[in-house]
Amino acid sequence: MLNLLWLGFFLIAAVSAIFQWLVLDRPDIFAQLIASLFDMADLSVQLMLLLFGTLTLWMGFLRIAEAAGLVQGLARLLGPLFRRLMPGVPVGHPALGLITLNFAANALGLDNAATPIGLRAMHELQSLNTSTPQTASNAQILFLVLNSSSLTLLPVTIFMYRAQQGAPDPTLVFLPILLATSVSTLVGLLSVAYMQRLKLYDPVVLAWLGTGALALGSFMALLAGLSATAVAALSSLMGNLALFGVIIAFLLVGAYKRIPVYDSFIEGARDGFDVCKNLLPYLVAMLCAVGVLRASGALDLLLDGIRWAVQLAGLDGRFVDALPTALVKPFSGSAARALLIETMQHSGPDSFASLLAATVQGSTETTFYVLAVYFGAVGIQRARHAVGCALLADLAGVLASIAVCYWFFG
Repeated sequence: MLNLLWLGFFLIAAVSAIFQWLVLDRPDIFAQLIASLFDMADLSVQLMLLLFGTLTLWMGFLRIAEAAGLVQGLARLLGPLFRRLMPGVPVGHPALGLITLNFAANALGLDNAATPIGLRAMHELQSLNTSTPQTASNAQILFLVLNSSSLTLLPVTIFMYRAQQGAPDPTLVFLPILLATSVSTLVGLLSVAYMQRLKLYDPVVLAWLGTGALALGSFMALLAGLSATAVAALSSLMGNLALFGVIIAFLLVGAYKRIPVYDSFIEGARDGFDVCKNLLPYLVAMLCAVGVLRASGALDLLLDGIRWAVQLAGLDGRFVDALPTALVKPFSGSAARALLIETMQHSGPDSFASLLAATVQGSTETTFYVLAVYFGAVGIQRARHAVGCALLADLAGVLASIAVCYWFFG
């Protein structure tokens, strides 16, 4: 799947570039393609430098947590649920605790912590994938799809962008994002469950999902009663307090159990360094393909086609102005952020297009980056149904964002 996808990016870019050259009289398009290749290769190295420090730091703390038995404790707690969602993972396996920590970090918007924890979880899942190590296992696919469905419950960065652009209520999109990201995650789970024949109607699964829905609803009710300033302050406090609290908890429990915390940190940090250096080829490959696709104008041509179809059908076309963010987000988080800010600057932070673009940004994920990093870290080359399920979750997030924004903002 990844081979066809990667080749398809280049072929689509080539067809789009030829069209723009011959039909739109843009001979400079090929220079843009080559420049994009080199720019993306340079960006890959820059991302690696950022990942080196982050991965080394968090892999060190995770090794302390593992030595202290915290990860194994989480695995035992969630064993009944994951035994049904990931039947190939033994009860109490360390991967289950790491997956839980990863989901918690994502929910709080702690990307810098979530990625290293997720990579460690993927490595643990790969230790069970011995028969076909280059092919993604069912458990790895479910884990990746849920990651790429955007689990964030506190989109602090979206609030920050809106505040920077002068929005009087930066948290106005909080509830729309929460609803849309819930839909994308649910669709991701259902699509994988269908492909893997998972029995979601099991009483244990239904109990966990019901408890989660109740907790989410209570949290939404609490935040809905707060002012915009209070929500933003609470979001920031919860994220940073949770992050530092986890670090202190790891250290205190490790010290209580007489774990040599410094030595354990160094050992884990060394593993993080080894993991990170193996990611560069996968990042270069995927980011260069994405860069060429963007530079070719293929996404712009697709957007023009959608606008024409909407106008032809006589539908309300206001949502089309927010689609650039939706189309780019699976390929590039930085490009999607730039398009979101550009939309707010052009239309105003509280225009329908800007509110929708912010909701899409908060409820979708950079799917191909996640694929490259998570599967690349363990040498997976055959993704099976992971790409299709992840993109379906993204599509659900975009459609839910459109529906929710029409509901909230008219």
